[in-house]
Amino acid sequence: MADKTDTGFRVIVEFGRKILTGIVWEIHAMAPEAYEPKFILDVIDDKPIISAKSKDLFDWMAGYYMCTPGEVMNAGVPTGLKLSSESKIQLHPDFSLDKSEIGFSDKELSLIKSLEFDKSITYPEAARILSLKNIYHILKSLINKEVVIIYEEIKERYKPKKEIRVRLNEAYLREESQMEALFAQLEKRPKQLDLIMKYLQLVPVYENPESNERGISKNTLFRHDLSRSSYKTLIKNDILHEFEVIVPRFKLEDLETHEVELSDLQNEKQSNIKKSFEERQTVLFHGITGSGKTEIYIQLIREQLKAGKQVLYLLPEIALTTQIVERLLRIFGRNIGVYHSKYSDNERVEVWKGVLEGQINFVVGVRSSVFLPFNDLGLIIVDEEHETSYKQLEPAPRYHARDVALFLGRLHNAKTLLGSATPSLESFYLSQTGKYKYIRLDKRYGSSVLPEIKLVNTRQERKNKTLTGNFTSVLINELKKVVDSGKQALLFQNRRGYSPFVICQNCGWIPQCEQCAVSLTYHMYKDELRCHYCGFRTYIPTTCKACSSTQINTVGFGTEKIEEDMKLILPEARAKRMDLDTTRSRYSYQRIINSFDRGDMDILIGTQMITKGLDFGNVIMVGIMDADQILNFPDFRSVEKAFQMMSQVSGRAGRRAQKGLVLIQTSNPEHPVYEKVINNDYDGMTNVELKERKQFNYPPFSRIIEITIKHKDREKSYKIARTLGIEIKKNLPAGMILGPEEPLIAKIRNEYLQRIIIKVERDKINLSFLKEFLNNTAIAVKSTKEFRSGKIVFNVDPS
Repeated sequence: MADKTDTGFRVIVEFGRKILTGIVWEIHAMAPEAYEPKFILDVIDDKPIISAKSKDLFDWMAGYYMCTPGEVMNAGVPTGLKLSSESKIQLHPDFSLDKSEIGFSDKELSLIKSLEFDKSITYPEAARILSLKNIYHILKSLINKEVVIIYEEIKERYKPKKEIRVRLNEAYLREESQMEALFAQLEKRPKQLDLIMKYLQLVPVYENPESNERGISKNTLFRHDLSRSSYKTLIKNDILHEFEVIVPRFKLEDLETHEVELSDLQNEKQSNIKKSFEERQTVLFHGITGSGKTEIYIQLIREQLKAGKQVLYLLPEIALTTQIVERLLRIFGRNIGVYHSKYSDNERVEVWKGVLEGQINFVVGVRSSVFLPFNDLGLIIVDEEHETSYKQLEPAPRYHARDVALFLGRLHNAKTLLGSATPSLESFYLSQTGKYKYIRLDKRYGSSVLPEIKLVNTRQERKNKTLTGNFTSVLINELKKVVDSGKQALLFQNRRGYSPFVICQNCGWIPQCEQCAVSLTYHMYKDELRCHYCGFRTYIPTTCKACSSTQINTVGFGTEKIEEDMKLILPEARAKRMDLDTTRSRYSYQRIINSFDRGDMDILIGTQMITKGLDFGNVIMVGIMDADQILNFPDFRSVEKAFQMMSQVSGRAGRRAQKGLVLIQTSNPEHPVYEKVINNDYDGMTNVELKERKQFNYPPFSRIIEITIKHKDREKSYKIARTLGIEIKKNLPAGMILGPEEPLIAKIRNEYLQRIIIKVERDKINLSFLKEFLNNTAIAVKSTKEFRSGKIVFNVDPS
């Protein structure tokens, strides 16, 4: 098969007893010395499914993020392009029931007779035939008697979508007399004549003779109440012809297109961006919320597409993708590929192939879009570049899509535009040191202005007994005004569920996850306690497991509790929530966003997915329910993240003519970050944070590599971490290493965790050499028999 394959081709390989999809990575003449390689079983493709530049990207990601190329491929290549194999049962070629002298049970005979009829069946089919859940003892018996064999049937997961179309026999169009003869022939068959007349009405064969070649969809034809038996007769008599065509699954609605006009200030900033691209490959575009960054992106995209280049537009959330796609459709029509996890495997394969073959030049998508096999990228836009959603946590590769996009841009010699109203400190620092160019837009588009931001002291309201549940009197009064005026409001709480935990009022017992060291969150809708780390679920106890008390109450509040309270406090208000629990289905984001945009609800309650770039013209008020929870998280980035989150959600208010209002509920209004948020003082926040980060050598002045050690035995987890830490400290300065120590959550999915943090001073240590050393040290530690069952996981640049 050597002449049938090349790098980037998919092949079928045998790995142990499994049949897997492989990608040819390199062809060379150096046979491995440590083992004898197996032959490739088959070549799937007649051309590569990944481009040469994609291969370079995958190699870089494997090296930078300290994982294997296979892990990068597994994450990057759509599931639909990976073959699946299914175990099947068939009779042994040498077996004949008539000649056999072996005794069989009734169940065995039943399976044998089914196999004589069906030739081969799957495990589930055999279980149904025998009316048994477990058939393995029967299969084992028949295998031992050499009656059946098990084999793997390989299937291609991706199947192109086909459509049956119909056209008129060309003979009737060559001469007018032929068509007249057909009408005369069908004169006494009115149902057949109706069918032909409807076809000619829908397909303009005389004005456009080529249209008959394309024909019409059979389903479209039969929307017009026509006779199916007459249709079959016309097919049988060779008057109509049926044929199959492959059609794209990926269909976007046609929307009326319109042009975007930039203001003078926007035109100036667009011109500045283009000039900056002449000097640097990367530009950081710092534009406040509502300043019209998207309109500038659109003009830059249009110029690249006109030049025949490909464009990638990255967004952090599927919810944001939904709204942006609708806006882009009005500009670019249907020439857009959309790529995210809510699309099916087959749809993602079609976008992948469309990009590879040059049919799709503009892709809008979330972080996984960086893996697409672009051939000629001209521009990459990373919108809301500060967002932590761009960072993949599990499984490997634990990549950051923004940083991968920067490398992808260098591979293609493309321009990369990082956009945000609240840039990450890393990007801002790199722009100030000259690595990126920096463009700032400080004025909102048109007549809209930044909203007024007020702090509401929950501690004082609690003391005055004016709190209603988790709502201050100020927030309730403002919400009433919004509802009465026919406007809309957003309520932000960065915690889903009803309450973060339940507690026994008598002894303080709190239900914990059986597999993780965390309390269980109460979800009222399903009346269950749920772990947000491993998915474990259980019923809410009626009595305390420690003292048998029945006084078990909920503590704290999530989006579900706010939604319930809202119905009691403002029963006239139409309130709904948008969080992970309400957006699990494919079109749920779109339904909620469109419903709110149409004015079908007054108040939208949500987690951080409502903070990211959404544009609602009727929203004049935003309420941040619990700002303290965002600030008091044990993370060196907590102030930065709190400023970004509060600024972003505040930016959803008053995006048209009417000035917006933002209410921040907090028990600590003296915290200095609130003054920065109220004054939109990004520079003030960054100055304070950068001084502190420099003092303690945290990013952007260093890079961080986080090493997590996992083991089902707590003592062994500690021993592996301590041994690894000792070996690392032998070769690295003590000031670079923190730990080992237990993280805040010390057990997840029945595995006990230890953590070591390596702080690498920027541009002072060879990062590739350090990573190789850490990898080799981890392999050496794990080679010890006692530690073999443990896991050592690297996370480069944790966010």
